[in-house]
Amino acid sequence: MDRDLSEDDSVVDLSFEAESPLAAPTELLERLPGYDWLLQAGRGQTFFPPLEALGRPQEQRSWSSFLEHRVPVMTEEVAREALLSFVNSKCCYSSTVAGDLVIRELNQQTLCRYRLETFSESRISEWTFQPFTNRSVDGPQRGASPRLWDIKVQVPPMFQEDIRKFQVPHSSLVKECHKCHGRGRYKCSGCHGAGTVRCPSCCGAKRKARQSRRCQLCAGSGRRRCSTCSGRGNKTCATCKGEKKLLHFIQLVIMWKNSLFEFVSEHRLNCPRELLAKAKGENLFKDENSVVYPIVDFPLQDISLASQRGIAEHSAALASRARVLQQRQTIELIPLTEVHYWYQGKTYVYYIYGTDHQVYAVDYPERYCCGCTIV
Repeated sequence: MDRDLSEDDSVVDLSFEAESPLAAPTELLERLPGYDWLLQAGRGQTFFPPLEALGRPQEQRSWSSFLEHRVPVMTEEVAREALLSFVNSKCCYSSTVAGDLVIRELNQQTLCRYRLETFSESRISEWTFQPFTNRSVDGPQRGASPRLWDIKVQVPPMFQEDIRKFQVPHSSLVKECHKCHGRGRYKCSGCHGAGTVRCPSCCGAKRKARQSRRCQLCAGSGRRRCSTCSGRGNKTCATCKGEKKLLHFIQLVIMWKNSLFEFVSEHRLNCPRELLAKAKGENLFKDENSVVYPIVDFPLQDISLASQRGIAEHSAALASRARVLQQRQTIELIPLTEVHYWYQGKTYVYYIYGTDHQVYAVDYPERYCCGCTIV
């Protein structure tokens, strides 16, 4: 079944080798001006961004106008409506309680949530390859490859993360495939080039045990066509896809990341902080620029300290490996109300948080599951 192969087309037995190496041996790759480290390190490298001057000077802010804004006071009617809406969204909660309970006390507190977003860009490069299909080669003969931070690309919308890959100009090299040694295929590991394997039904005996008639699965031959290579005895090289050559080039990987720092001011109520971190708030202050400066004079000291800490953390984490494109810091007011209510002789508590009046209720009475009361 195997066709005759010329010496040039001979098949190499790579049965015990990985089918698709991640990279070619470094000795095959020529040195490109400014990219010697790729051959020395044998892996990708992060390129430090160029240093840039800071933006505008820090502004003096007056918080009196900001603090004139107040979140609406919670009323019993709004508190009951919020609970009813919460109960109706739960299949196992009785709405009777929400209609019959007696609200005893409303403890309202307004929190502040500070957020810092830092949108940054980092670049790494590494050797990669793809099958060579006789297309034009943009190699060193066309000029020197540009430095990675000199390559101009379209930046995605601010604060939207993305990853893109680009081929570095003038970095392409054509080499013989290092997997199949330029033959385009290799000997099948399933049949070792024979094209057939021993019949699994009769184990090659041509007849099944204790039977006089020949094996029907292999028609008495004792062999079956190899399913791995479909009887060809060899497989197309998975690395070069049968093209025999590979186009090696330096790949630039650009990653845009939005780093987030959040802080919620201290409060005296027992509503979980993770809920408050996700709650919808009323915007009090927003500062967006290429560089933002710490808030130092906010009436709540923990918010000022959080701003200073967040900016310092982002600066330390990104300064050596990424270029900051834009920063945005916000302060939001998060309303929080603790509702004490009476129902059937017992006192319970639930919490209303966020401007959209989300509810957190731990010990809500009369909860059901599959028709059975949860005690």
